Amino acid sequence: MAETQYKPKAAVRRFDIFAEYNRLKALKEGQPAGQAKGYGLWLAKLVAARRSGRKEAAEPGAGDGAAGKPPARRSKWRSLSGVPQTDKLFDKEIVQRMGPDFYRRVFSPSVRAAFDRGEPYESIRDRLRADWKPALK
Repeated sequence: MAETQYKPKAAVRRFDIFAEYNRLKALKEGQPAGQAKGYGLWLAKLVAARRSGRKEAAEPGAGDGAAGKPPARRSKWRSLSGVPQTDKLFDKEIVQRMGPDFYRRVFSPSVRAAFDRGEPYESIRDRLRADWKPALK
């Protein structure tokens, strides 16, 4: 089985699964692949910041204009603390962190299978991570 052959370079976090799950939701809703990655990362960071009690510079819709004014130019990327949450940032902070082979061959297909079965994030976040231990260096 491919899962035993590939191990993550770093521990897989709930954050990673949440970002991937929401990337898949965005794809299903018709967002382009790159924007879906940025959205998944943005939402994971936003939720993590709220849970830890930190105030981020962007709320849903924030960064789209100041004080309720329409934006001068709408970007395809959502921002947190002035940093656009892009597909490249997703690749750096999620894919590269755990390793591209593990992401492509184990992580992403496992999250996708659960998503396609209609399993909610809360039911998979710990179950999927249980067998994914980082590779020893």
